[in-house]
Amino acid sequence: MPGPAPKMIGSYEVEREIGRGGMGVVLLARQPALDRAVVLKSLRRECADDPQLVARFEREAQAAGGVQHQNVVAVHDCFGWRGRSYICQEYVDGTDLAAVLGSQTRIEPRIAGLIALELTRGLEAIHSARIVHRDLKPANVLLGRDGAVKIADFGIALDGSARALTQTGHSIGTPHYMSPEQLYGERVDERSDLFALGVVLYEMCTGMPPFEEDDEAEDGLIRRIEAQRFPTPRALNPRVPRALSRIATRCLRAKAKQRWESAALVRAALERHLGAPTSLETQAELAQWLSERELVEVRDRDTVAAKPVTTPVRRRYGAALGWATALAIAGLSWLVATGTLDRALESISDANAPKAAIEASANQLARAFGNEPAVFTATDSSTESALSPLPEQP
Repeated sequence: MPGPAPKMIGSYEVEREIGRGGMGVVLLARQPALDRAVVLKSLRRECADDPQLVARFEREAQAAGGVQHQNVVAVHDCFGWRGRSYICQEYVDGTDLAAVLGSQTRIEPRIAGLIALELTRGLEAIHSARIVHRDLKPANVLLGRDGAVKIADFGIALDGSARALTQTGHSIGTPHYMSPEQLYGERVDERSDLFALGVVLYEMCTGMPPFEEDDEAEDGLIRRIEAQRFPTPRALNPRVPRALSRIATRCLRAKAKQRWESAALVRAALERHLGAPTSLETQAELAQWLSERELVEVRDRDTVAAKPVTTPVRRRYGAALGWATALAIAGLSWLVATGTLDRALESISDANAPKAAIEASANQLARAFGNEPAVFTATDSSTESALSPLPEQP
């Protein structure tokens, strides 16, 4: 007997609620027309009557919809349904960085650097669209089962081409990840997001944020940031490389002009430190790490790409040896076919035994390579695909 019909919101079939906050509700749904899982976001009913919150919600769709990048959650649609506004966005099958940090899982410095590298690539795209995110934090960093790193939630983003939703003197955001200028309610630019990036990188490396309030008052946090009273990442975790520690520390400067000037410069510094991995290489390594730590569910048909262990030099030598072997076999086969080997061996006394042995081997090789199609098997693990399959849809 068929079950009840799914609840419909517009043209989307709602499966279940996957999150709820102070202002919004997040639903997992399916878009039948394209047979894909999506996320629907809406304001809670008690917030839907606040014009400022509605305007901020609509601006989230406009801001996120204007950025098309693999490290930014994609917005598919924005629509109204029975008096409420909804945002339809990409579903990332995996977890978020806040959950990873909350699981007490040790994040190795290299993994922290790779996640930060992907975040800088996403921030570059956001800033190129003249948008300041203003709420970069672990809960807004999504980690896919396939190793993808995506920036989510543009709810308080500031679009440089439009009027701000908040007035000067009123701060909005998550205090531990906010720059001093944002805490003061001043006008912010891209360097405020870089401050938040530094906090996230610091927390991944050490397990704790760099700044905590002296008391419950917000100005206690500002005082600590302005005084730069925080230990370096290496002081808390000696395994953190000096280069990675310096990158995070520079992001955390109290004065914006003393930080990195752009996400592109932070990306370049991280690439130098990490060996300039491509996005595909980074994704493969992160997917393997998430799987090994059991931070995401691994399904039966999933495969996780192994990190290549051979170097280009070894691959060149392997290729050379392969060609040398092929030439040797071809030469030996020619000697047998023309009788040259027979005449040479007959001129040597007591050559019957070596002649028989060599001739048998040559004939066996000739049959193997002459009468059967050649089959080559790649044994170098570096030739395997570095791409993980797309996540299975729920």
